[in-house]
Amino acid sequence: MSERFDPKIVAFFCNWCTYAAADLAGVARMKYAPNLRTIRVMCSGRIDPQFVLEAFARGADGVLIGGCHPGDCHYISGNYKCLRRFKLLKRLVQDMGIEPERLRLEWISASEGDKLRQVVNEFVATLATMPPLNLPKRFVEWDKEVAILREQVDAAHAQEEQQEVSTHA
Repeated sequence: MSERFDPKIVAFFCNWCTYAAADLAGVARMKYAPNLRTIRVMCSGRIDPQFVLEAFARGADGVLIGGCHPGDCHYISGNYKCLRRFKLLKRLVQDMGIEPERLRLEWISASEGDKLRQVVNEFVATLATMPPLNLPKRFVEWDKEVAILREQVDAAHAQEEQQEVSTHA
């Protein structure tokens, strides 16, 4: 019998809209997957791409970004800034070998607690069909590969230096 995979999701939610929707969902006792670890930011435009990469590096299987609907940002254009960064991040994570489906952006207003519930449940279901990302374990394996390559390069350099000394002697 195989063990059930429960994906770990880090969520960056805008204080004014998506975080408020999560609060509404909780107050209304809407049931959604408990896989979410929420980080409240004042605006989705304040999410540094490094935050997302760090979440993956520390073991998140997915990252969910939630912000105000376009045109409704409390900081006027923060969500447009977020959208530009999100598009770049999607390409970057794919180039890093991470499935782009592991990164998701949703516009969820404060009154859309049910939409939040639906998005979280869908995201968990999507991630559950994939194997665990497990980047921290991959880093250990990659470090071993780099160490082997370093030894090979050092050995090649030592051999070149020895040949150079032999030809000049």
